[in-house]
Amino acid sequence: RDPHKDKTEMLFRAFGRFVDGLGGRYITAEDVGMEEINMEWVYSETKFVTGIPKSMGGSGNPSPVTAFGVYMGAKACAKKAYGSDSLEGKTIALQGAGNVASTFARHAAKEGAKLFIADIYEDKAKSLAEEVNGTLVKPDEIYGLDVDIFTPCALGGVINDDTMSQFKCDIIAGGANNVLDIEEKHGQELVDKGIIYAPDYVINAGGLINVAGELEGYNEERCLQKAGKIYDTILDILNFSEEHEIPTHVASNRLAEKRIASVGKINKIYSSKGHFSGRMGEMYMTDRK
Repeated sequence: RDPHKDKTEMLFRAFGRFVDGLGGRYITAEDVGMEEINMEWVYSETKFVTGIPKSMGGSGNPSPVTAFGVYMGAKACAKKAYGSDSLEGKTIALQGAGNVASTFARHAAKEGAKLFIADIYEDKAKSLAEEVNGTLVKPDEIYGLDVDIFTPCALGGVINDDTMSQFKCDIIAGGANNVLDIEEKHGQELVDKGIIYAPDYVINAGGLINVAGELEGYNEERCLQKAGKIYDTILDILNFSEEHEIPTHVASNRLAEKRIASVGKINKIYSSKGHFSGRMGEMYMTDRK
């Protein structure tokens, strides 16, 4: 399917009706390949959606906050690998030239990093490379570049049997989801190669932080501050991984499970004792009537 042709209002409104039928048990949000107008179409059928335009009371495009979290996570990895979190002079192979990748590139370039950029849409990659004084490379060449950091910001499964032998980087830290094709196998192989890997669902959590902030009553500065803490979370994971001699994806899962257990019983959305502000409060009160 071609996302540039197949994203119709009819399709998104149908999806919105489906989400609405779940009665708030699932709240959808903007993600890869989506735009604010798509979320606006969904919103026309259900209130259980985030990432709607700011003019409609939402947070708009979450990618700036996602990208900032990825940037801070990459800096944390640099701190672990090199003793300094500065990206000045570091070489970065950036896979993707979409919203998250572009904002990340601007942060990294501003700090003095040298970027090599690839995207299946060459015109987008070329435009971004020109903007940040980077170098355009072909999509199938991005894996084998001799760089400090590989930053996947496109689709998942890019760390796989075919690409593993090509990596010459010290760090893999990017915004794409599910980048380990076979998590247990490829996570361990990265350890064996001495490559620091920032778990995807941690380093790209800025997007979720942003849309969750919309439900609480959106404040961009607060969301950026929370996304900035991804730096500390990544460092904690890297240190835990080293201490227990386990891959970072295993370390992140264990720390997450520990945190969930420590929080204990949490009031659910439908609890009569729940108190919510912002759009979450509106959703909750409307649903209770």
